[in-house]
Amino acid sequence: MDPIRIAVVGVGKIARDQHLPAIAGTPAFSLAATVSPHDPGQEGIPHLASLEELLEKGPAIDAVALCTPPQVRYGLAVQALKRGIHVFLEKPPGATLSEVVALRDRADKVGVTLFASWHSRFAAGVAPARAWLAERRIEKVSIVWREDVRVWHPGQAWIWEPGGLGVFDPGINALSILTHILPRPVFLKAATLSIPVNRAAPIAADLNMCDSGGAEIHMDLDWRQTGPQSWDIIVETDAGTLKLSQGGAVLTTPTGTEHNEDLEYPGLYSRFANLIRGGRSDVDIDPFRLVADAFLRGRREPVEAFHD
Repeated sequence: MDPIRIAVVGVGKIARDQHLPAIAGTPAFSLAATVSPHDPGQEGIPHLASLEELLEKGPAIDAVALCTPPQVRYGLAVQALKRGIHVFLEKPPGATLSEVVALRDRADKVGVTLFASWHSRFAAGVAPARAWLAERRIEKVSIVWREDVRVWHPGQAWIWEPGGLGVFDPGINALSILTHILPRPVFLKAATLSIPVNRAAPIAADLNMCDSGGAEIHMDLDWRQTGPQSWDIIVETDAGTLKLSQGGAVLTTPTGTEHNEDLEYPGLYSRFANLIRGGRSDVDIDPFRLVADAFLRGRREPVEAFHD
């Protein structure tokens, strides 16, 4: 079976760090082109300034991975779907829920694959955590997701603009794990969003949630942490405590700790290939919906200005 010819649109940090290496290591794909009006491409690979130029002039492609800021993904995805091209959406899948739902409906109508990717769900500890929790009664959940924005998102002005999500850009990774491993739906009860006076998006957030069984869920997000970073989810159950640490890479249960090789983006691309071969889409918006609920129901708290 011939490899799926894919173009990467947006050649920034996440594309270079994760997407391009994952594509190179996934035999189901071949990198046909890269697209960016600013960033240089990869030596030996056709590089174009816009997706429109690629679609008009070639080379021919079967799929695109959209690694641009979320504010512009809808228009790019529509261009691809109109040509019958499969679409991989980096997280978050769009700037609004309405955009993502419209893309899902369009993909269904034209019969191509749309994949709203959640890379943290492919962390090594997540699948076994989901299986372990399926047979347990959830009593309480605590999430601490604290990191240094200057380390992980240096100079990325778009992330502070409307649609960029601010601290929810990494925080949605935790929510993607949470909504995947818990056996019941999750609801937001209250939130406080700490927004720098010179920015449009929060630098920190405190969320109180619950699942449909009444288990309390607390989430602490902060972009101001220096030194060691914290990406932990702790679930208290009737059979003891489960902990996912290092963003889901390490799983600890009452029987011990598991450290396995973490292959998030290769897992995403294997999933995308299987969806394309099977003629299916995967557009789970539950993590994004919780972020939207936080903005809808959250109390805004102004905090000191943030400067890169």
